[in-house]
Amino acid sequence: MGCVLGGPACAQAILTPGQVQAAYRSSEAQLLDRSGAPLQSLRVDMKVRRLPWVPLADISPALQQAVLLAEDQRFMQHGGVDVSALATAAWDNLFSRKPRGASTITMQLAGQLDADLQAAAGGRSLRQKWKQMRAAQAIEESWSKAQIFEAYLNLVSFRGELQGVASASYSLFGKAPSGLNQTDSIILASLVRAPNAPLATVTRRACALAKESRMDSSCQLIGQRVQTALQRTALYADLAPAPQVAQQLLKQPGALVASTLDGPLQRFAQENLRQQLASLRERNVNDGAIIVLDNRSGEILAYVGNAGGSRHVDGVTARRQAGSTLKPFLYELAIERRLMTAASVMDDTPLDIATASGMYAPQNYDRNFKGYVSARTSLASSLNIPAVRTVLLTGQDGFYNRLKDVGLSSLTEPAEYYGPSLALGSSEVTLLELANAYRVLANGGQYSVASLQRGQAGTGKRRVMDPGAAFIVGDILADRAARSLTFGLRNELGTNFWSAVKTGTSKDMRDNWCMGYSARYTVGVWVGNFDGKPMWDVSGVTGAAPVWRDVMDYLHKNIPSHAPKAPPGVLQQMVAYRPALEAPRREWFISGTESAIIAVVGDTVRPPAIVYPAEDSILAIDPDIPPALQRVFFQAQGSQALRWVLDGKDLGAAAESISWRPVPGKHALALVNKDGKTLARVAFQVRGNALAQLAAHGD
Repeated sequence: MGCVLGGPACAQAILTPGQVQAAYRSSEAQLLDRSGAPLQSLRVDMKVRRLPWVPLADISPALQQAVLLAEDQRFMQHGGVDVSALATAAWDNLFSRKPRGASTITMQLAGQLDADLQAAAGGRSLRQKWKQMRAAQAIEESWSKAQIFEAYLNLVSFRGELQGVASASYSLFGKAPSGLNQTDSIILASLVRAPNAPLATVTRRACALAKESRMDSSCQLIGQRVQTALQRTALYADLAPAPQVAQQLLKQPGALVASTLDGPLQRFAQENLRQQLASLRERNVNDGAIIVLDNRSGEILAYVGNAGGSRHVDGVTARRQAGSTLKPFLYELAIERRLMTAASVMDDTPLDIATASGMYAPQNYDRNFKGYVSARTSLASSLNIPAVRTVLLTGQDGFYNRLKDVGLSSLTEPAEYYGPSLALGSSEVTLLELANAYRVLANGGQYSVASLQRGQAGTGKRRVMDPGAAFIVGDILADRAARSLTFGLRNELGTNFWSAVKTGTSKDMRDNWCMGYSARYTVGVWVGNFDGKPMWDVSGVTGAAPVWRDVMDYLHKNIPSHAPKAPPGVLQQMVAYRPALEAPRREWFISGTESAIIAVVGDTVRPPAIVYPAEDSILAIDPDIPPALQRVFFQAQGSQALRWVLDGKDLGAAAESISWRPVPGKHALALVNKDGKTLARVAFQVRGNALAQLAAHGD
């Protein structure tokens, strides 16, 4: 077609279709899963809403016909400027109060491509209109009609911030551009001329288009459809598969960002958690989160930050009380330091501990005490009293530092702030930190970073645990018989393949956890309420564990998981108990700590030892408690006929625990016999504020 306007203007530089498409930027950044498949989009550019460019072949023919009918019926015939339409518009404008435009689709595209040609509030000037027509003819000289129409539909504004057919189709109708029907299409075509027109105007224009295209649909039904479309606010009706991940990784408009997520696994985990939360709603459980890690690489395969109602909260990074999920790291430390073995006998009887804030009396989950049990049973069955006794062996600082070593950076307070209750998970941690700490156990004590990006996952490698102790703890967590004392033999923790797992419930049932790993994967699940409200009668086995089990089963439907091989320096041998507290069994030991007979002896037979305070303990005076009411209770074993000596002063017989009013400073506590010989000795420190020190010296 020739240039009817004449002159050199038709030869002006015009962008090619390829240049226009290359310069196009979606307002959404797109998150890809590990295979490169699209997982989710997130709007980054808040000025306009665009989705990825849509080829003309993927746009509904119904929409194409409706737009041509509404905007440019002679599009296929003219060369960019419709001369007859211009003449008709000019004649009508002489006698009409409402000016009539005659811009072709190509002219509108020229205005979209050149900012100087875009209309101001009062419309285009005559000079702009003239340049727009010349640009339109230049476009027609070098572009095909299909290229012009494709670019136009991707750049035209439909409603408010919605630019392009993709954003309008998804936002207003919740469907892809290829799925638009005839009614959807006439509504979109009606919006092109006046994107922000009121509902009544859009309805009137859509009804006119329907009549002109001879649609078999009443204006009333069209009006209802217009109202529904214009009232839609969400870009996608369904819950996005990874909104928290998208918020973290998507920063640039139009960017394609690869992640470590497994798309099918992500969707399965999210849907499974949603179903579990629905079943627990009557027990006041509304929120949950899941994390799945690849043990070897540290890549995050699934990240469900929230499958409940508060979608803006990220349950993977939120801090919540850990409950009993910290116990494996405590027992690992004690085994590593040769303070106990998996066969050691633990005392599960009532215990009172003096702390800076008063007496601490831990209870078991079921409020019952089991008496003497092995360390294996204590950990697997999650008994609280043996755990607290264990932290007295390792020392609070030692356990605290080990938790820091495995990546629990959420522990922001000093060790003495948490006290002995740290053994029972009184501290707050994140699901991501806790899952990666369990991954340390799965990797035999080797720590590395977990990440959503492949280049960062697995970095920062360092050994933080003895591999033998980590192996033994994993074997305990995989032992169904050992956990049966509390959980029974049939529960959601028992898989058909090798796995190690631990549950946890925080104080007042506010948080419920299930953490565990197989040979290849680590899975962590949390359920509860983001607002901190307690759940009603929900335990680890009934709350988080069913989700953990389903996700583990999904991961291993085609992949086996075998028990790890014992590392060097670990051996297994038969052990028997005297008296027969537990049945004889084959037990794992770090070489040099093995014993064939585990005998429970009376206090008179035990070697003298100070049980509390532990060596190098730091006790803190609480300034909110009157100094006269604060007490520390010294405890010992094998202490018949022995006496307590503190800083050289005799405190009395050591056969029973003795209370002492703490005084700031460094102290030495000893057990001495009748001849004055020291048989056991510990050094500890008491810290307090200035007021507490003045009160102490004033007495």
